[in-house]
Parts: sequence; structure tokens; C-alpha cells
Amino acid sequence: MSKTHFHRLDNVQKLAFSQVIGDKKGKKSPGVVFLSGLKSDKEGTKAIYLSKWAEKNKRDFLRFDYRGHGASSGRFEDMSISDWLEDTKNIIIEHTSGPQILVGSSLGGWISLLFAKSYPQKVAGIIGIAAAPDFTAKYTKNNLSKQQRQELKNTRKLSFHSEYFEQPLIITQKLIEDGNKHLVLTQEQIIKCPVRLFHGSLDNDVPLSTSIEILKILNSDDIRLQIIKGIDHRFSTPDCLELIKEAVEQMSLA
Repeated sequence: MSKTHFHRLDNVQKLAFSQVIGDKKGKKSPGVVFLSGLKSDKEGTKAIYLSKWAEKNKRDFLRFDYRGHGASSGRFEDMSISDWLEDTKNIIIEHTSGPQILVGSSLGGWISLLFAKSYPQKVAGIIGIAAAPDFTAKYTKNNLSKQQRQELKNTRKLSFHSEYFEQPLIITQKLIEDGNKHLVLTQEQIIKCPVRLFHGSLDNDVPLSTSIEILKILNSDDIRLQIIKGIDHRFSTPDCLELIKEAVEQMSLA
């Protein structure tokens, strides 16, 4: 398994990443970059599965941790969508060659769309797994209880219990305000590359309607949404992993 390296942003901040360098003869195929979900990291099930696939098939593959995640520097509560988009830009521009297939899980799906808007020449395709663009928009006053509104006012953050983490998930006022400057579901997005979306029917974290909205607002004429019955937000069963791998391989041939 590929070891962890560090990309330095400055004298203090650094991004952890792991990389598979493929066979030089296979450079006609685009590389693959995995973008993880909120508070997840490059050691997650889907990232490791794709890394092993890349090693077996001698394909370029990159996985990394945003700041405030995994082995990268920074505190999660200090970060925002702008920071994580900047991390993505830095790591992809510096450590990949040519167009890449972006595989974005949850938050990573949002970051993938934002990156593709700014750097279309670097994106050969997008695979969104329960993609969660605009999730900060749901934290409006009308969607919060009186107690939550008071908590946000007093502490500038909201605390949520999550089955995925031992500690409460903290959503800061900074993250909400910054995220709402990067909304993509509010208007048509000019993204021309192939897009494949996967969503589990039992996903209680990101509604299926989000993937349907992505389908509507992207102007790509090569976009498909596949809904998998009985699957939750993790989307990490062996069958789900196989679907992701097949999408990467098919997109590589496009």
C-alpha cells in the first residue's frame, strides 16, 4: 500500500497524501483522484479500495486529506469550503499530470463540481457518491430549532450527534457562511465532462433529491444517476465498491 507523503502549503500547514504512480505506457488513461467526505480521510474504505485497484492495474491514483482532516494540519472547526477547495487545487495541480477522473464522496462531490468549474482542463470526468453540494444551505434559521438558533448565536457553531463519529459533528458559522458563497444548485452549471452519480435509497444524511438536482443543473449531455436500493450513506458494501470501480474503468475508456 502506498505510504503517506506531505505537501507543504507553507511553513506550518501541510496536506497528507498517498499516491500510486501507474505504468508510463498507460498514460493515455486519465489519472484518478479520490475526494473524501466531511470528517472522513484518505484511509476510508472507498479510498483504499481504489488505491488497491490502481496498484493492480498500474494506474495513477491520488488520495489526500483536506486540512482539519486525517493526517493533514489544521483544526476542522477552523476550516471552510474555500479552504478545502484550495487544498484540492493545490494537491491536484502539483501532483498530477493531465486530466483526472474525480471520485467525490459526499462533501467530495461538492468539491469536485467546484474544482471542475474552475479547472475544466484538469477534469476527465466526475463520479459523485452521495454527492452533497450546498449542504450548508440547510442551516438557515427557518430550518433550525429555537434551541439551535440560540446555540449558533451564542457559540457560532452547531453540535450534532452522528453515528459515524465518536465525538459530535461541529458545524461552524464560518463553514455555513462560506459554504453559502459556493452554492451550485441554484443555477445551471457549465460542466461538460462525463458525470456518474450514485445514491443509496436508504441515505439519511444526503437526500436523494440532491442527486436529482445535480442531474438537472449540470449541462453535460453525458450524465447518469444510479439509485441503489437498500444502501445507506456509507456506500461501501462490496457491490457498491464494484459499481464505483466499473464507473472509473468505463470513464477511462471514454
